[in-house]
Amino acid sequence: MARYLLKRLVYIVVSLFLIVTITFFLMQAAPGGPFASEKKLTPAIEAQMNEAYGLDEPLHVQYMNYVVNAFSFDFGPSFKYVGQDVTEIIARSFPYSLILGLEAILIALSIGVLLGVIAAVKHNKFGDYTAMVIAVLGISVPSFIMATILQYIFAIKLGALPVARFDSFWHSILPAVALATTPLAFIARLMRSSMLEVLNSDYIKTAKSKGMSQKVVTYKHGLRNAILPVVSYLGPLVVSILTGSFIIESIFGIPGLGSEFVQSVTNRDYTVIMGTTVFFSVLLLISILLVDLLYGLVDPRIKVTGKGGKS
Repeated sequence: MARYLLKRLVYIVVSLFLIVTITFFLMQAAPGGPFASEKKLTPAIEAQMNEAYGLDEPLHVQYMNYVVNAFSFDFGPSFKYVGQDVTEIIARSFPYSLILGLEAILIALSIGVLLGVIAAVKHNKFGDYTAMVIAVLGISVPSFIMATILQYIFAIKLGALPVARFDSFWHSILPAVALATTPLAFIARLMRSSMLEVLNSDYIKTAKSKGMSQKVVTYKHGLRNAILPVVSYLGPLVVSILTGSFIIESIFGIPGLGSEFVQSVTNRDYTVIMGTTVFFSVLLLISILLVDLLYGLVDPRIKVTGKGGKS
């Protein structure tokens, strides 16, 4: 286990190095500059700004400084928010994204697994058709469309929930549901297929022949094996939640990290763009590692080793 974790940590470090490098040079290749605005600065002032932020140094010097600072999570000052470091912006905005993401993951997993199990148990019956219609709608309707629909129905028409902002738990319900809709649908379809395969396996038929009830067979013996593909989907689920939050946070006016990223792109705030990209990458790589470890906990037959990963 120790060798496996060490090997994975090395992979994470190498991946982060590549991400930092690619992000840096993409920002350098982007048209315009961090101080480009509707009101053009004089050459003297722009030269002073470049000197203050170290942008007048050779490219390789800027790159080396950025790599060293990035691995110590020092992304430098924001170009647009005077007196604020990127790490301060991340620390201020990430809690909103974390709460929203955890709620969305909880909704997607709980309802998606439930719909998948119902569809499998009620195969080719009303419950199956209903669950799959919900899944198809969830996949077909983009999250930003779902967000506007939820705002119109529950906030504007019914007045049951706040339309925007993030001042209480009730403000998080609509954006969390909008963010969870698409991954929920994928989980429901994945769970249905996996559950159908498990319910038709020999050991399930043997359990039924011993007189066990359908409930015990389904939830005690079938669910644990059927949920393995869903566990493997947790990595892509985190990616879906993170990328989806960019749009959802902007629609609902949530001051989260996704909203900060969108705003930084508009403002050409390169340090914030690069800092949030690296931060999201760290979250993604760590989540993939945790999913691999969780896989072994869910199914004791799967072990992680230092040589072959899973065996």
